[in-house]
Amino acid sequence: MVIGSGPNGLTAAIVLARGGCQVTVYEGGAQIGGGARSAELTLPGFVHDVCSAVHPMALSSPAFEQFPLAAHALDWIHPEAPLAHPLDDGTAAVLERSVDATARGLAGDGDAWRSLMEPLAEAWPRLRHDVLAPPHFPRHPLLMAKFGMKALGSASGLVQSRFRGPRARALFAGIAAHACLPLEARPTAGVGLTLAAAAHSVGWPFPRGGAQRIADALAGYLRSLGGEILTGSPLTALPEAPIVLCDVTPRQFLSLAGPRLTEPFCGALARYRYGPGAFKMDWALDGPIPWTAKECVRAGTVHVGGTFEEIAEWERSHSGRPFVLVVQPTLFDATRAPAGKHTAWGYCHVPNASSVDMASAIEDQIERFAPGFRARILARSVLPPAALERLNPNLVGGDINGGSIHLGQFFLRPTRRLYATPLEGVYLCSSATPPGGAVHGMCGYHAARLALAARKQCGDAPS
Repeated sequence: MVIGSGPNGLTAAIVLARGGCQVTVYEGGAQIGGGARSAELTLPGFVHDVCSAVHPMALSSPAFEQFPLAAHALDWIHPEAPLAHPLDDGTAAVLERSVDATARGLAGDGDAWRSLMEPLAEAWPRLRHDVLAPPHFPRHPLLMAKFGMKALGSASGLVQSRFRGPRARALFAGIAAHACLPLEARPTAGVGLTLAAAAHSVGWPFPRGGAQRIADALAGYLRSLGGEILTGSPLTALPEAPIVLCDVTPRQFLSLAGPRLTEPFCGALARYRYGPGAFKMDWALDGPIPWTAKECVRAGTVHVGGTFEEIAEWERSHSGRPFVLVVQPTLFDATRAPAGKHTAWGYCHVPNASSVDMASAIEDQIERFAPGFRARILARSVLPPAALERLNPNLVGGDINGGSIHLGQFFLRPTRRLYATPLEGVYLCSSATPPGGAVHGMCGYHAARLALAARKQCGDAPS
């Protein structure tokens, strides 16, 4: 049995089904998908992604590449450029698929970008197997050692040592800020390097029709293997089964299994730290976002935050002007809005469970680089941290990463047992386990493989 139908839960269920198990997935909500869902949040005919929107790790996933998801109607769209970062001079730094093309747009920092990213982009098809895994002896130890020397540092340290001009400094700062940590913290450099390498290697794509298509494709493949999914089936205690995989964070697991757990394990889960929350907005628009920098129209993702210093200040103290991550899918996917209309998706990081209304500040920041943006808004959806948690209980306090990824909690999460628990046959498989957040299914993949291996060692046949 699997609790939760997010990408990790569905991936775990598929691995179990392929291993010969009869699998049932329990989903408390009416809709499958967890962090990979879509809905008409604003107006009829406007399809918005409820949580995740762009998925570079999905194309990098060693799990997903084993599944025939295209046969279950998953079609990836690649914007012309993965990312644009507008600046106040009316231009934008652009993260292109090509390392050279990116470097050409970074003025005097082009050679520095090239020397940093070219080896990583070339190595990413091999490196991803080690990056998207729990602590282990790497498949490619030399590659991983070279990557780790840079990745375990801070984004601030990397930027200050590598780049001199504002364009490269701002571009890397925005990418590294996906860590939801102060840029002075480790391993923010690793988050920036991973996402940039993935952009150069596989791009930052999104599914045609919305993130829901990822969950639907995983569910379709699971059902083809004989798996069952029960929606509207919230559980208040762990079910009885030879194998139970829980796509939940430590807080929900304590609620489900607390009375059966050892006191030390309960204490370890209670000490688990959640990260900042997200304040998310979606817009139905009567035209595309009117960016001053024409380069932004080529990009699926736009980082709206200005300079390195501005982004660093926001991620450190949540003061000043917010760093806003914006996605504009309808520039490349007309299926998501009525003809001639558009959708946009955006959020900023805020303190966990913050109740501060960031809507005006977010729109002001977009307006700064796209004058006339507000005039194109037909309707808006506002989802502060508490609303995100109501939509998906795994988003505790609005934390979209399943827990803070500060260095002390990066490798051994949520406890030193990783996926295992003191209960026989019961495992955690959410983004609170390695390799952490993002839509890649690898938390469920590794947990399910561990569960199958344990059953085999015990001499128990799957059932």
